Amino acid sequence: MTENLTTTAAGGATRTLLMCGAVAGPLYIVVVLLQMLTRDGFDISRYPASMLSNGDQGWIQIANFAVSGLLFMAGAVGLHRARGPAGRGGTWGPRLVGVFGAGMVAAAFFSADPADGFPPGTPLGPPTSMSTHGMVHFLVSAVAFLALIAACFAFGRRFAATGRRGWAAFSMVNGALFLAAWISIFTMQGSRVANVAFALAIALVMAWTSLLTAYRLARPGAAAPA
Repeated sequence: MTENLTTTAAGGATRTLLMCGAVAGPLYIVVVLLQMLTRDGFDISRYPASMLSNGDQGWIQIANFAVSGLLFMAGAVGLHRARGPAGRGGTWGPRLVGVFGAGMVAAAFFSADPADGFPPGTPLGPPTSMSTHGMVHFLVSAVAFLALIAACFAFGRRFAATGRRGWAAFSMVNGALFLAAWISIFTMQGSRVANVAFALAIALVMAWTSLLTAYRLARPGAAAPA
């Protein structure tokens, strides 16, 4: 009986962790959308969401990074614990999701530099130099993005191997779109279309991550793909 109670408690803890991952993406997206509607001077076609960390209300986005990142990390632990016997060979997917979550938490501590008129009062144009915290923000963001792209392909491969073609395609297409959108903001610097596409790609890949944890939450008895 003690063993049964322990197993039940472990299962409940795993479900809680998966629930954290399931709400992480929607939480981040909703908070960014609300700031887009209320922050004076912010335009998603000109600025990445990370620049919302600046100004008097910057604490909102800083908290958004920290809380969402921690929730993603919890979801990654849940994905790892929910793999089941058939998933023991695939550990990279959950780990990569965890790296992404850790990158978001790091972004809360190292904010992007103000630039091009945002927040209001900042000189127009790119900054003449990059601060240390701005440089660290850029580096941790790059690591987080690469980890999430790799996670899309890692889970996509495992889904394909287990015959779940819909989830395999969904995962790999998300990874490819996010990678293409990320590259576009460097190759098309200053393009408002590229900036919006990148923002949409981030929202989509975060939604994918949360749907992935929700999928595992809804199928506790099924073998996980990664």
